[in-house]
Amino acid sequence: MKTPDSLRPGEQFFALLLVIFAGYAFWESYGISKFSGLTTGGIMPMLASGVMVVTALVTLSETLRKPGTGRGSIRDVIAYLFPARVVLFTVLVVVYVAVIPSVGFLPASGCLLFVSIWALWRRGPVWSLAISLLSIGVIYLLFRVVFSVVLPSGSLWQ
Repeated sequence: MKTPDSLRPGEQFFALLLVIFAGYAFWESYGISKFSGLTTGGIMPMLASGVMVVTALVTLSETLRKPGTGRGSIRDVIAYLFPARVVLFTVLVVVYVAVIPSVGFLPASGCLLFVSIWALWRRGPVWSLAISLLSIGVIYLLFRVVFSVVLPSGSLWQ
């Protein structure tokens, strides 16, 4: 069982990247006015990036103190950051955006809602279809009828 004190895959590397990024941000903000005075243009960026450096160093030191899990390969990091459900919904959204110009907003949104509700709720296709159709109906009434927003109809229907 994973506890809040156990190390996640890639956590130490990410903490190190935070320190490097914060250090770079501090270096760039220092270059604005070279800390030539408290009223110069670079003081606020230096203050903000200085806070970033301190907090990144604290995060790195806390991360280095955590017990290792022995899982630190690239495969483990990718599996941790991109679970199957996240990849599925990313692909769904990309397909959704790609088909809106040809299919239209309402059918594409209805399909996305149906697949999403069916995958997440797991109540069956009938419930998923009913909720999707109800949602699309409400969206149509609200945007097309009440607010008179022209929803993209798609090139297949013209």
